[in-house]
Amino acid sequence: MSTVKEEILNERIGLTKKPSMPLIFGKANFTFMIVGLALIAVGVMLMSGGQSDVGTFQKEKVYSTTRIVVAPLLITLGLLVEIYALMRKNNN
Repeated sequence: MSTVKEEILNERIGLTKKPSMPLIFGKANFTFMIVGLALIAVGVMLMSGGQSDVGTFQKEKVYSTTRIVVAPLLITLGLLVEIYALMRKNNN
């Protein structure tokens, strides 16, 4: 048994046992969130493209399949993964 003096000392330095609240999201949820953010980031980088010369318009680069199709699909997929990560029930 602990004495009153020890309990007061533990309370002052923060060693008291307080009931901890469980996390809303589990490890798998956070993993899905990171994957979704990575997909969104890759999609944005692909959409931005590379360098272009100032004052010149290169139709092939601006309207490329990567910028028009692949990048928006990656961003949409990333958003869907984020929604899944938020809605997924924690199994703990």
